[in-house]
Amino acid sequence: MTEIGPEDRIEAERAYTEYVSARLPTLRRIAHLLCKDPHRADDVVQTTLTKLYVHWRRASAADDLDRYVHTMLVRCFLNEQRLAWARVRLSGAPHETPGLPPVEGVPDIETRAVVHTALSRVPARQRAVLVLRYLCDLPVAEVAGILGCSEGNVKSQSARGLTRLRAQLGGQLPASAASMREA
Repeated sequence: MTEIGPEDRIEAERAYTEYVSARLPTLRRIAHLLCKDPHRADDVVQTTLTKLYVHWRRASAADDLDRYVHTMLVRCFLNEQRLAWARVRLSGAPHETPGLPPVEGVPDIETRAVVHTALSRVPARQRAVLVLRYLCDLPVAEVAGILGCSEGNVKSQSARGLTRLRAQLGGQLPASAASMREA
């Protein structure tokens, strides 16, 4: 293994800091959509960023650094879901993603709360697929790459996840969101 000099180490830390500073809001948004809890989302992001720092040389050499980091984030989330303490709820769900301005043209708070509650009841792997496909608007191939599975698996997980989400929602959507259900 080759040693890196102090100048290289300083440059690598500067590049890491710039990357994280630019991508932190996006990473927090994705984690929040996955976790539905701002504290757990921050924990997942922190774990991801710690691992990224440790492996920065390898990560920065990746063809698509954003995809590499998104993969790390989703894997940290899925790994955390396997732990028993992940099922413990200490606080309620927030109304907005921390650190990001509210998005215009979104359903009202009541509709979002109902959808977020239903989404939190979908299994973690299916939730990850739904969040990446429909809330982050990523193509099937990219979601497959992030999750390390086939495109067919992403499609089947999407279908199963949507079926579960629809079953969870049932007739719970407010009248103002009835048109959303038709789409």
